Amino acid sequence: MKLLAISTAVLMGTALASSAQAQQYQMPMYPQAYAGADAMFWELDPDQGSSADSVGLRLNGGMQFNDYFGAEAHLGTGGSDGATELDYLVGAYAKGILPVSQEFRLYGLAGFTEVDFDADSESGFSYGAGGEFDVAPNLAVGADYMRYLDESAYTFDAASIGIRYRF
Repeated sequence: MKLLAISTAVLMGTALASSAQAQQYQMPMYPQAYAGADAMFWELDPDQGSSADSVGLRLNGGMQFNDYFGAEAHLGTGGSDGATELDYLVGAYAKGILPVSQEFRLYGLAGFTEVDFDADSESGFSYGAGGEFDVAPNLAVGADYMRYLDESAYTFDAASIGIRYRF
């Protein structure tokens, strides 16, 4: 009887420890939506003349379909260096993800963006790369660098840092 009680206690303890460990890390359910906000440090660099740079706000959101693939959208605005003002940027991208660890992921983005400076609007192929680190179960901090436009007369790039919330 004593052996049965000890065995039961050991099994219960093992089950509770396994349960606590399973609660600590739960496999994500896919698809998983997310939304975020970033400080966007942008630069418009013409082939001739001086460049323009400033800081704006970028909102992003997307859907992660599995550990390795997702889709993301950007909406940015703000910032002026006096001569050039970013009215808006809007884009849609495919997102390739490389999970480095349980909390850290690297990613690449490729898609199309429309950018409006003052009265001039251009659109084209865009690409970039970044990473994000989980600071809480549904909250991550991240940073990326995007080449939004690569036209014959200029390039438009932005480095961003911000937060993302997963639903």
